[in-house]
Amino acid sequence: MQMDTKELTRQAEVDRRRLIEVVYNAKAGHIGGDLSCLNVMTALYFKYLNVDPKDPKNPDRDRFVLSKGHCVEALYTTLEAKGFLKKEITDTLGKYGSILSGHPTIEVPGIEVNTGALGHGLSIGVGMALAAKMDKKGYKTFVMMGDGEQGEGSIYEAAMAGHQYKLDNLVAIIDRNHLQISGNTEDVMALESIKERWTAFGWDVKMMNGDDMEDIVKTFDSIDYTNNKPHMIVSNTTKGKGVSYMENVAKWHHGMPDEAQYKQALQEIDERIKNL
Repeated sequence: MQMDTKELTRQAEVDRRRLIEVVYNAKAGHIGGDLSCLNVMTALYFKYLNVDPKDPKNPDRDRFVLSKGHCVEALYTTLEAKGFLKKEITDTLGKYGSILSGHPTIEVPGIEVNTGALGHGLSIGVGMALAAKMDKKGYKTFVMMGDGEQGEGSIYEAAMAGHQYKLDNLVAIIDRNHLQISGNTEDVMALESIKERWTAFGWDVKMMNGDDMEDIVKTFDSIDYTNNKPHMIVSNTTKGKGVSYMENVAKWHHGMPDEAQYKQALQEIDERIKNL
């Protein structure tokens, strides 16, 4: 059953709390980008994606590709919440012999493809969307990228191919939190104006507040899957969203909270959950 906006907001906070717990216990992860993309990932899995944990290889399922694979902890948390992963499996992250790696791998139920070498996910998504067109299948493909990832040239080859083949069954999302490992994206490799850039490639571009569940739902509801254009959603987000001391701080790209910081993060999230 699809969740409404209020339910999605609460689910995202519950998942945010679990994410903090998983990363803290593993003593590894990319927590800042995990937190910035979690709202969108929650909306996708609990409202928009046609996926079933009881039938994860259904040929008619929608496909999700996490191109920014270093933020896999957000995906593990979401897959657990959706029923693809048992809690005891998620708890093995960072432990010897775990099936869970620091980037997505197909050994994990619900993961479509190994990712993490930045710049590859959109090309894979183009292939999946093109296959659906060729096979006359109705499934859709969703690809989540980072904004620092936009410096990879292979993305723009995929951009041209997506337009060439009129892949209106393809939705790409840029998690636009403005911070990559080496600093602000506009200092490292400027992206603006990102809307005009993707529009020039022939994509249907929408700007979205990825920190706000109402705007996320409004934006995804507005996608026209019959317009012969691939879709690009620029999701403006906050690095470290939902944890006060992490928000918009570059060091939390892969920083680890100490015990006091861990407890503070949980307290902040618990307070929001209580008020929802």
